[in-house]
Amino acid sequence: MRLRVVHRIVRRYDPPAPGVIQMLRLTPRNHEGQYVIDWRIDVAGDARLAAHEDAFGNLTHVFTADGLLDELSIEAAGEVETQNMDGLIRGAVERFPPSLFLRDTSLTHADPAIRAIAEKIRSASNGKILGELHALLQRLHEEMTCESDPLPAVTAAQAFARQRGGSQDLTHVFIAAAHCLGIPARYAAGYSCADGASTRQGGHAWAEAFVPDLGWVGFDPANGVCPTDAYVRVAIGLDSLGAAPVRGTRNGAGEETSAVAIKMGQ
Repeated sequence: MRLRVVHRIVRRYDPPAPGVIQMLRLTPRNHEGQYVIDWRIDVAGDARLAAHEDAFGNLTHVFTADGLLDELSIEAAGEVETQNMDGLIRGAVERFPPSLFLRDTSLTHADPAIRAIAEKIRSASNGKILGELHALLQRLHEEMTCESDPLPAVTAAQAFARQRGGSQDLTHVFIAAAHCLGIPARYAAGYSCADGASTRQGGHAWAEAFVPDLGWVGFDPANGVCPTDAYVRVAIGLDSLGAAPVRGTRNGAGEETSAVAIKMGQ
């Protein structure tokens, strides 16, 4: 599938900021099942993008903008050719062994309720890791409601207690439960235009878990499926903060608001 993505972010500052520093994780990279045909990032104003790779191999761009800014706009756009790999991730940059992704963060720490769900899944399974992951995927998809509006991420425990949240929150719960099962799991961020998806299309999050003899496999609890060719994978991390599309800071005090618009099509 050939997918066209346009991701526009507008940040507003009140009062105007004397300068900002931003890190962008908005550029997908090639691996089996995903080929980036073209991709560009435009930043309004006098800013120069410096390209880097972060510790996880994500393509990043860092820039500073000086002078009084009341608004900053960022646009990432391009075309990506995708193939359905049934959730398998192959040929991607892997900087760390899977065991690193057993590490919890404040967003993926499991509470007793999440641990209890993991224990029930394990007791009902036949000892197969892949079966446990699919059971977890189905249970979270059926029991938790995915909010259609983008919201600030909360902890896995908070989201599970509410039984609702954004795709990032359901992903945090999946990761927390997988860790309880002793399965390495991590956060993946990107885009989705899956037909019939129960969540908003555009910016999306899902989990990747490590299965012996298969490698990394994607699981999307928001939609109850493994990622297909309708997904564009952009960044990975331990949680949503580590794979955030945009992170940064402003100089001086004041309020900052952000508006995001994402368009996808074939």
